This record gives sequence, C-alpha cells and structure tokens, in this order.
Amino acid sequence: MNLSKTFAAVQYASRKLLALNDEKINQILLAVADAAEERTDFILAENRKDLNRMDTSNPKYDRLMLTPERLKGIATDIRKVAKLPSPVGRVQKQGVMPNGLKIKRVSVPFGVIGIIYEARPNVTVDVASLCIKSGNAVLLRGGHAAEHTNAATLAVIADVLTKHGYDHNMIATVDQYGRDGATAMMEARGHIDVLIPRGGAGLIQAVVRNSKVPVIETGAGNVHIYVDRSGDLDKAIPIIINAKTQRVGVCNAVEKLLVHRDVAERFLPAAAKALADKGVELHADERAFAIIEAAGIPSLAMKHATDQDWDTEYLALTMGVKIVDSLDEAIDSINMHSTGHTESIISEDYSAIETFAKRIDSAVVMVNASTRFTDGGVFGFGAELGISTQKMHARGPMGLKEMTTTKWIGYGTGQVRA
Repeated sequence: MNLSKTFAAVQYASRKLLALNDEKINQILLAVADAAEERTDFILAENRKDLNRMDTSNPKYDRLMLTPERLKGIATDIRKVAKLPSPVGRVQKQGVMPNGLKIKRVSVPFGVIGIIYEARPNVTVDVASLCIKSGNAVLLRGGHAAEHTNAATLAVIADVLTKHGYDHNMIATVDQYGRDGATAMMEARGHIDVLIPRGGAGLIQAVVRNSKVPVIETGAGNVHIYVDRSGDLDKAIPIIINAKTQRVGVCNAVEKLLVHRDVAERFLPAAAKALADKGVELHADERAFAIIEAAGIPSLAMKHATDQDWDTEYLALTMGVKIVDSLDEAIDSINMHSTGHTESIISEDYSAIETFAKRIDSAVVMVNASTRFTDGGVFGFGAELGISTQKMHARGPMGLKEMTTTKWIGYGTGQVRA
C-alpha cells in the first residue's frame, strides 16, 4: 500500500487551501453544485450498482439511495454553504498586555479531517463542501456498500478541482484500500488532525476504541419522545408519526415512546393505531401492552419488550413503548438508555418542560416538536459534518464553526520577557 504518499498529498493540499480566499472557495463550491446536477445520470447509474447489491429491507437501503430530487437537494445545500460566512479568521478574544503586546485568538482550520462512514453517499458531498469552506482538506473512507456511488461523486468533485486549477487531493479517499485504509487512518496521528466516524454504533465505537488520532464522536440515535401528563394529545400523534416514519433509517428518527400513566389509557390506543397504520411494530412493556391489546387494533403488530429493547437503535419500523409514573422516572429512563442524541417532550406544563430540558443529558432537546429537526441543514448550517454526542468543543449538529480550532497571535514592538 502507498498510504503514506496519500497522507502526505492530502497534508500538502491542506496547506495550499490556506492560500485561498473566501471568494475562490465559493467559486469552487458553486462549480461542484453545478457539476452534481449536470452529472446526475452518471451518479445515479453508479448508485444503482450499489443498490442492486443490497436487500431493499435493509435499513441502510434508504440512506444509500440517491434520486434526482435528493441530488438536487445536495446541490442546493452546497450553494447554501457557499453563501455562509467563512468560519476562518474570526477574532474570538483580544487584548493588550501591560507591556504593550497585543494578543488575539482567532479561528483556524484543523488542517486535515478524516471521515469514516458507511452507506451515506450524501456525506461525501456534504463533507467536501463543509471542509473546503472551512479551509480543511479531507480524507474519506466511505465503506463497501456505497463504493460505486462514492467513487462517482469524488470523480465529479476531482474533475471540478482540476478544471479550476486546484489540487484534487483537497478531497481524497482511501476506499481503494478497503478496511486497511480505515485502520491506517486511525493510526495516522500527525497526518490527520481529527477523525470523525459516522454510522452505526459498531462503527463509531470501533473508531473511538482503536484510533490514535483525536476523535469527535458522533452518536447512534436511541431517540426518545416523552408524552407528559399535560401533553396535548392531538399534537403528540402527528409528532410521533413524523419522528418515527418520515424517514426510518436515520439517527434522528425516534425509537422509544414514553407515556405518563395519567394519560396512557386515553392516549396509547390512538397512538398505537396511528403507528400500526404506518406499519410500525411495537415492543411494549407490560402495562402498555395490556392497554394497547385491549383496544383490539386489527392491523397492530406488537411484542413484549425485553431489557435489550430499551438500549436498541432499531433503524426500522419498530418502536419501544413504556409507561412511566412520573416526569422524574421518564428523565431517569432516558438518561440511562439514551445515546445522547435527541429527546423530545410533549407537554403544556412550563415547569415540566424546563425540568426536562435542564436534566436531559443529550445534545438536543425538542419541546412539542419532532426529533427529525436535529439536522445541520435544518438548523441553518447549510449541511452538517455529523451530530456530535460528546461534550467537547462540538456537540449536536456540526457545521462550519465546529470545523475550526484556534490559535493565538501576538503583535509586539520589540518586547522581551524579563
């Protein structure tokens, strides 16, 4: 393998990126957006090769699939990124020391960002646009499932960079090296400045455990909605249906429904019927099972929940259902079983809402809204690098700001330290 040359080429490209002003970077991004639309047929044909190897029932199938509409959406997101202000060079702090030395802290790119991800071809373009905009080169390992799609997308981007006289190694891949490429990325301390895994819990934890490169941990989404005793039940069902079924195989889709005992008998039959009509199978605790079963819903598929259910991210038309006796029990259950991604409360009680928002230990808390809104594009970032569930500098959807670090600059007039 010649990975050392690949790493060196990407590092060199990252330094050349520093010389580009925001106008030139935006020209690149707009050209990539145009090329993605112009070469839709080529990209979709390569995507079809990947889809043909996958079972349509696989939760990853929908994530992997591109359509003309999705490609158009990707191009739109790139153009949004181009319109955003540059995150580089922002003065975060400044002052003058007693001896006259002027100091300031400014935002700067990391340099080289590594991304290891699976079955998410949109990530290739999202990451490329965000990295270029923030002055970072990027090294990608996209996984076998999307190899044709990723290769096609990267070829389109490389063509744009070369055509405009830029180094195509600004956006590079190690896909050709298979798993060895991913392993090498995890060991490339000194060549890759930060590594970000995006995918299922297994992939994320493998990178976190084995990487010698600093990691920003993105999270699997064992996401909860809690219906409080004061919750507006007419609001709750559309929110739950949207959060569960609008797009099933994504990390911000809801996986668990917790319902306060005071509203369970009124709410659960209607909620179960609405979910059953959408083909959702319920894994219910004993009390919820009894209430739902007594309703006699013809199309309902339901099982008794096991202990394993409460920690499972299904990424499928499956939902765990539990009755809780109090707000405190709901909060404790969520904090115990959540992956720290997104949780939502359905409530009209201000005190309960504030307690939930304060005590839930997740990156995002929604109030009377779908969990599907946890998304960098929706939050106005143009696109996102991922959704961080850690508690370092980046938490929640990561946009341009989270792709920079800082450095200090001191301006003197000959000062020396005594």
